[in-house]
Amino acid sequence: MNVKNDLRLIALSVGTAVCAVNSQAQSTLLHYDRPAQYFEEALPIGNGNLGAMVYGGVTEERLSLNDITLWTGEPDRKVYAPEAYKAVEEVRKALFAEDYKKADELQRRIQGHYCENYQPLGTLTMTLTGECGKTADYRRTLDIASAVSDVKYNTAHQSVVSEYFASAPDSVIVMHYRADAKNGKGVGTRVFTYHCQLPHTVQAHGNEMIVDGYVAYHSLPNYVGEQEKFFYDSKRGVHFRTIVHVENKDGNVSVANGDQLVLENCTEATILISNVTSFNGSDRDPVTEGRDYKNDVRRRIDAAKALAYDELKRRHVADYKQYFDRFTIDFGKTDDAIAALPTDQQLFKFTTENQRNPDLEELYVQYGRYLLISSSRTEGVPANLQGLWNEKILPPWSCNYTSNINLEENYWLAETCNLSEMHNSLIGFVKKLPVTGVQTAKAYYGVDKGWCLGHNTDIWAMTCPVGLNGGDPMWANWNMGGAWVSTHLWEHYLFTQDREYLREVFPTLKGAADFCMAWLVEHDGKLMTAPATSPENMYVTTSGYHGRTVYGGSADIAMIRECLTDARDAAIVLGGEKEYVSSINAVLARLMPYRIGKKGNLQEWYHDWEDEDPRHRHQSHLFGLFPGHHINVAQTPDLAAACKRTLEIKGNKTTGWSTGWRVNLQARLHEGEAAYKMYRTLLSFVHPDGYKGSDKRRGGGTYPNLFDAHSPFQIDGNFGGTAGVAEMLIQSSVDTKGVTTIELLPALPEAWKAQGSVSGVRVRGGYEVSFSWKNGKVTDYKVVPVNRKKGKVKVIKC
Repeated sequence: MNVKNDLRLIALSVGTAVCAVNSQAQSTLLHYDRPAQYFEEALPIGNGNLGAMVYGGVTEERLSLNDITLWTGEPDRKVYAPEAYKAVEEVRKALFAEDYKKADELQRRIQGHYCENYQPLGTLTMTLTGECGKTADYRRTLDIASAVSDVKYNTAHQSVVSEYFASAPDSVIVMHYRADAKNGKGVGTRVFTYHCQLPHTVQAHGNEMIVDGYVAYHSLPNYVGEQEKFFYDSKRGVHFRTIVHVENKDGNVSVANGDQLVLENCTEATILISNVTSFNGSDRDPVTEGRDYKNDVRRRIDAAKALAYDELKRRHVADYKQYFDRFTIDFGKTDDAIAALPTDQQLFKFTTENQRNPDLEELYVQYGRYLLISSSRTEGVPANLQGLWNEKILPPWSCNYTSNINLEENYWLAETCNLSEMHNSLIGFVKKLPVTGVQTAKAYYGVDKGWCLGHNTDIWAMTCPVGLNGGDPMWANWNMGGAWVSTHLWEHYLFTQDREYLREVFPTLKGAADFCMAWLVEHDGKLMTAPATSPENMYVTTSGYHGRTVYGGSADIAMIRECLTDARDAAIVLGGEKEYVSSINAVLARLMPYRIGKKGNLQEWYHDWEDEDPRHRHQSHLFGLFPGHHINVAQTPDLAAACKRTLEIKGNKTTGWSTGWRVNLQARLHEGEAAYKMYRTLLSFVHPDGYKGSDKRRGGGTYPNLFDAHSPFQIDGNFGGTAGVAEMLIQSSVDTKGVTTIELLPALPEAWKAQGSVSGVRVRGGYEVSFSWKNGKVTDYKVVPVNRKKGKVKVIKC
């Protein structure tokens, strides 16, 4: 790899002007030639709080609706197992006696309750009765450059166009229906019906439907036994009100059966949908301290209906584009014949015929940005396992915040891809975690310093290890969530250089680091964790025992090393913390070092044991390579080589989110071809019926609507894939002297070498970068300070 360095003092900008990106419409448009049959074919819209899946039906259209604050449960105010910590010392004794079976059994005593379930709001159906006839020229699209979906088709009597968007400035979902009828009058009757899986009532009056309902005050995940999963009480839990309002230009609106709206002979109408829940914060009772949700939703609808449709759309598009238009990417142009195909067919041929389709590859990158803008704009409520979109009352894994990779992966793209504001939903949530995290540290681990987080959390910011004393320790007992998620606090600072923000979040970051230092124990002359687990993975001892619990797990130490380094560096920036900085440095010097196994791999376990599944989807012990920063090809080449060998052993067939992670890992290793292979694997077509292979957990890919297939759908793979492409094109770091190093094209694959460009990408140190390349070489670049006036930047053109 040829490397050229530039070290300059950045005042306003560096480099020559970058050629304007040739933005192809195809790289921001999903388009289909038929209505959606499955959820994984429907098109998502969202304003960061409200969301809908648009199916685009003709005789029956349906919008499945979500509110990101609609969760079962109440504030987590009671410690489930206040004396669980007493088992910790027994587990340690078993571990150091090499009795791993006993340690696994004892671990179940260090478990608390499960998280709550994210709930679907409801489904609005619009059924067409009367004359319709055959349709022709059907087209269903989602333009992610404007965040507007539309459906168009012709019948013998009229041409129909429906547009859909979720407006953030006006807090409504909007559907606009227009029919250009040959006789000048609307054809047919549309009946609006609301379906909801939750306890609810529907009343229709005039041109509105009002839905009132509530969710369970407690629920269990779908994978917990056969017992009752939901516990309802109309005086407890989150309540909600949904209003559906119809503004018709002509024709008539009437009420049927007291709970339906009927739209007759109408050529144009605007349907407004809004919802507000009583959720008012993770620490407030949603009934006694809840939001004034009924009046709030009324105000939203009244304000929106006072605006003409064109004004609603203008406001929505302007608001959305202020974020989306910051970043562009171009890998070249797709052949016109391929680009003309519907998106699902393009994806299928990309998979089965290995077609070249740079527009599709660009589209996937921008789609990740679209999804984050659409699902992460609610203060303190981050995007969940499915972002915002969920139709199931018992969704997979509760549609929760899984903190051993998935929650964090959702936000890997936020800073680099110029959506820093979207990171705030996660950061606000992390600041809430210490409320219960301090209690969890004391009750479950006997640690009276700092806070921690287990495997799962939810909108109530619960932190305890899950399992109800029956969960498998390989996932239930992991306690490094605080160490991992708190690294996002420092990352946000590195990109924004906002010291006031850093001062505000430092107590949270410090608390996570404090727990880590207090949780460490000394063994064989080094500091390590005991007990430890490596998320969801199992080992096989030399005697043949398949275990979960260990001492000296590499994943724990990787996350602790990163968390402590971040806390130390934050303390240095803020000043006045010399003693604290010294204490962290002393701990870092004594941490258990990485080990390289007999196969040349980075050891996951203290002993050089085999994995039960050598191709396991999790690669948590590679955390230091990515998303961490303390392993890299330049400064730790031996460890980087061991990481590379680990990935070779694991292979390329894994779940969607894991595939996204491996794109990033290979990019950090500067392995462009390997990263690209994983990216193409991520874009493998998966039919909505599900993966047909024998092992669904190795069936990752992409559904027809470009949702990530775990399978089933999890949005983290989308976000991880977008971040991975950015990581292939640009990497950055800031050293102790404040010099920012920017690597351009560190992992450029052969498929993208001919020419390309990126604009508006953000790097650590507070800069925005645009650059272009040809024949694999950077031709132009521009570095602009965003949140600083000047600074030193080292640019490496790989």
